[in-house]
Amino acid sequence: MMGQQSGIQEQLFFCFSLENHIPKDHLLRGINRFLDLGDFRQQLAEYYSPIGRPSIAPELMIRMLILGYCFGIRSERRLCEEVHVNLAYRWFCKLDLDDPVPDHSTFSKNRLGRFRDSQAFRLVFETVLKRCMAEGLVRGEGFATDASIIKADAQRQRRVENGDDIDWGSHSSRTSGP
Repeated sequence: MMGQQSGIQEQLFFCFSLENHIPKDHLLRGINRFLDLGDFRQQLAEYYSPIGRPSIAPELMIRMLILGYCFGIRSERRLCEEVHVNLAYRWFCKLDLDDPVPDHSTFSKNRLGRFRDSQAFRLVFETVLKRCMAEGLVRGEGFATDASIIKADAQRQRRVENGDDIDWGSHSSRTSGP
């Protein structure tokens, strides 16, 4: 006999653990294992007011932004929607099923305001880089870029007259001259 779903939710209370519903080999488990935002709160403390309503935890916002980068979610509005419905995203952000997800406008205000002013993204990048170096994933001896457009830092005060003290690597070619 073919079964039929009743469509009625009979159970009033649930015992539910997000931990049990995230696969052991999920990408977010690997990232979470190495992501340490312990010092992040102290670094941003001076950019938050001691009065007024409580703000969204900066660690939550960074975790949500990491989700957006990892899964190609470019819209902050869409990111908030995805965190609201996706169990793995909620787990990574350390949100329970009934915890509210921040409004998308909160991201814009913080990304363009206090996160930029405090150089929070640089702090996260440097923390991740140090962890990668400690784990032996990178050595920090050189760097590579793709074809992305990046802002140049061509200040005269930082100019290097001759490149003798720069390790150009074995694959670079260099021409003589200024």
